[in-house]
Amino acid sequence: MVTGESVDTGPTQPDVAVVGGGPIGWAIAWRCATRGLRVVVHDPAPGSGASQVAAGMLAPVAEAYFGERELTGLLTESASRWPGFAAELTEATGVDIGYRTEGTLMVGLTADDLAEARRLWAYQQGLGLPVTPLRPSQLREREPALAPRVRGGALAATDHQVDPRRLVPALRLAAERAGAVLVAEPVRWLSEITAGVTVVAAGCGAAALTGLPVRPVKGQVLRLRAPDGAPPGFRHVIRGYADGEHVYLVPRECGEVVVGATVEERSDLEVSAGAVLRLLRAAVDLLPEIAEYDLVETTAGLRPGTPDNAPILGPLPGHPGVLVAAGHHRHGIVLTPVTADLITDLVTGGGGPEPLLAPFRPDRFGDLPGGVGVTATGSTFQPATEVDTWN
Repeated sequence: MVTGESVDTGPTQPDVAVVGGGPIGWAIAWRCATRGLRVVVHDPAPGSGASQVAAGMLAPVAEAYFGERELTGLLTESASRWPGFAAELTEATGVDIGYRTEGTLMVGLTADDLAEARRLWAYQQGLGLPVTPLRPSQLREREPALAPRVRGGALAATDHQVDPRRLVPALRLAAERAGAVLVAEPVRWLSEITAGVTVVAAGCGAAALTGLPVRPVKGQVLRLRAPDGAPPGFRHVIRGYADGEHVYLVPRECGEVVVGATVEERSDLEVSAGAVLRLLRAAVDLLPEIAEYDLVETTAGLRPGTPDNAPILGPLPGHPGVLVAAGHHRHGIVLTPVTADLITDLVTGGGGPEPLLAPFRPDRFGDLPGGVGVTATGSTFQPATEVDTWN
């Protein structure tokens, strides 16, 4: 077990304190508690962070981008754990977490859109990822609701989805049934915590607690609902390029469709008319029937981004007994199983060195700007115009 030299080992002290009650924090708490450890989770508003806005795409193929080979490996590994993870969580709680396996269709509306998409698909295929190109007729055989203008696409059959708004309460229930306890108070300094091991899984709040370069990346997301309470008129997750705009549409069996998402280097939570317009226009270009759906929610949230877009996993340099599980950016949901397993192994000292962790250790950023509990220095954020995913 990872511990610090000066830690009190009294009988009332928890073995593990997890700071952050999002999917990562609760999954770690669940895994640790099922191994017999005494676990507390510190969060004044558990489940109210990025997971409330996330679409829940489990997309290691569609999310494989140029220059992120090591991250793609971690995404693929975690996605392979999701079927067992989902089954175990459902068995432990009886909660339907909206896990669906129809796969993802990646499409291009115009010739230019398709050319851009094909360049990425070629890269993904070069990594050995399962990408199956489809002609327009084959796309519409799978999803007749796609616009006739769609020029082509590809199937990522192993890219699935889950509903984060069901997932987080289920993880909390599983963790609490295994013995974890919620402490509904904010943590401003890690020195406030007395535990054998402290795990910082606080999303954007990890910057203030650790000094690590975790920054807020704003995302605006829409939620629509099919008319008359019917299921959406499509089954697959649709990720597409529409006249240069990137957009995704995630159907839920309850009739909800999640449409997103902007990527903005900002830290406010305002929803802008321009973002709503761009997202809806791109969505309707790909699936015209969306224009008849009800617009039921517009939301903005903050992803925890890092300089290399990869998560921060492992011991905090210079602070024995402190582990970090933060900076998951747009991959927090898909990376939940592997993060929970890797961090729990570090806590318990099981399994020895894990090669998967090496590229994501906190010390890859060099010296930290301040000590634990020192708020990281601010950055100047500029608005971005790109539309991207938020998983």
